[in-house]
Amino acid sequence: MTGGAAPGLAASPGVANVAAMSVPPAIFAARLDLPDEGATAALAARLAPLLRRGDVLLLSGPVGAGKTSFARALIRAATGNPREDVPSPTFTLVQTYPVPAGEIWHFDLYRLHDGREALELGLDDAMEQAITLVEWPERLGDLVPQGALSLAFAAGEAGHAVTLDGDGAWAARLEGHLG
Repeated sequence: MTGGAAPGLAASPGVANVAAMSVPPAIFAARLDLPDEGATAALAARLAPLLRRGDVLLLSGPVGAGKTSFARALIRAATGNPREDVPSPTFTLVQTYPVPAGEIWHFDLYRLHDGREALELGLDDAMEQAITLVEWPERLGDLVPQGALSLAFAAGEAGHAVTLDGDGAWAARLEGHLG
């Protein structure tokens, strides 16, 4: 990784951006252990107030690694409603939620075969006008936006973990909010 970790953020040696995505090299990478769903929700609650229109979060990882749990917790934190109904968009492909910062668009691209299919769902508009969460971003191919924050989730025997990769703008915004 170029540039190393931003001040205050722990670098994760040997952690690369999500495979098969043409995302620019990360300026920072931070790896966080998420021992339970409460830790995932706490991370989402810390990130939600930092998000604004035009932000794109790329949520990658295998089935069961915590992508949807994170998205659900982030949406609930952003709406201020811990009971907000947040179904997985696996079958609807996209769900939208009004939040004080505008809207959150939550995409699940698992069933898509080509990134251009996501454009038909309004992904390009969402990335410009809303906070956009994208599960299975590798389906986008070369349509992955520059400046996105990548969150790579992994499941293990002792709990889950997430690695955040981002550019300098994300490093500055996340400073002091990750742990």
